Amino acid sequence: MKKTYFYLVAAVAGLFLFAATTPPSENNSMLVGPEIKSISSLSFGPDGILFVGDSKSATVFAVNTKDIKQNKKPAAVEMKNIDQKIAAALGTEVTNITIVDMAVNPLSKKIYLAVQNSDGTPVLLTLTGDKIEAVPVKDLRYTSVVLNNAPAEDAKDHRGRPLRISSISDLGYMDGKLMVSGLSNHEFSSSFKSIPYPFTSKQDESTLEIYHAAHGKYETSAPIRTFTTAEINGKKYLVASYTCTPLVLFSLDELKPGAHVKGRTVAEMGSGNSPIDMITLTAGNESFLMMANTKHPVAKVNYKNIGAFEGTLTEPVKGTAGVNFTALPMTNVLQLDKLDNTQVLVLQKKTNGDVDLWTANDTNL
Repeated sequence: MKKTYFYLVAAVAGLFLFAATTPPSENNSMLVGPEIKSISSLSFGPDGILFVGDSKSATVFAVNTKDIKQNKKPAAVEMKNIDQKIAAALGTEVTNITIVDMAVNPLSKKIYLAVQNSDGTPVLLTLTGDKIEAVPVKDLRYTSVVLNNAPAEDAKDHRGRPLRISSISDLGYMDGKLMVSGLSNHEFSSSFKSIPYPFTSKQDESTLEIYHAAHGKYETSAPIRTFTTAEINGKKYLVASYTCTPLVLFSLDELKPGAHVKGRTVAEMGSGNSPIDMITLTAGNESFLMMANTKHPVAKVNYKNIGAFEGTLTEPVKGTAGVNFTALPMTNVLQLDKLDNTQVLVLQKKTNGDVDLWTANDTNL
């Protein structure tokens, strides 16, 4: 089994480690076959462009998937033991793989999965129905951007953990710009970058500061773990969460090049916990923030409640505080993404240890 896996992964790895010398194509100076060393985050941009965050090289690749056929009525997805099926497709054991991220193409509704082997080899897969396939990255055109001010490859925190792996903690796309959260090499190392796409030499970067009520202190070196954007009371915000799940708002107007920006902490959603994914759903005239995390049930927050909370948490708290939220009956959710405005893809570890991919809708959200 392991011997077979070695050759299969070598073949799959070849999909990534391919094109350092490939000449530019005729399509907007794109190259062919990105050399991806790791996958830490996935996010879709316009026209089937998949942004692949590679923390190891502090680079974001914009891969043209050519996956642009619209699907306006996606069917619900259910695949039991998806981790076992991925492992089988790669010819290995489930203990050798980690599903790092999941992204749904907003056009085709095809599911993309970033998987990492225990030896560090990244694999990008798609799921169509019950069919798991490797994305032929070596054949796809791409552009890329190397992040400015990334932590050095040998930089470590006070616990001896490498900082480079947090150079990209989450990705998003809005209004022609790629958004990147993570750590930088600045004194205040928590960083947010806004990068025009198609890529140019321009990168706007702000450093971030929050008051973390569960920790009882101000923090400037903790990266955002997951974020989304939202319009609240007529103003656009970055809605972010950190380890131990404080919920923080940053005005997008304030995230200017070179600025040091203090966020407004509007909720503490339970310490000893880390956020995984955030999405926004609409139901009628209302919008809701959904957040999966490592320890507690999925949290659901009405944006009206966030808009009505005018204060900020500035004192230490135990447990939860701030904006009210609903704990949904979903625990051990590993990944979360929106299939459409009424359906959510959930990758969940069940109480019996099975890892299933299923679709939640308005009956259980």
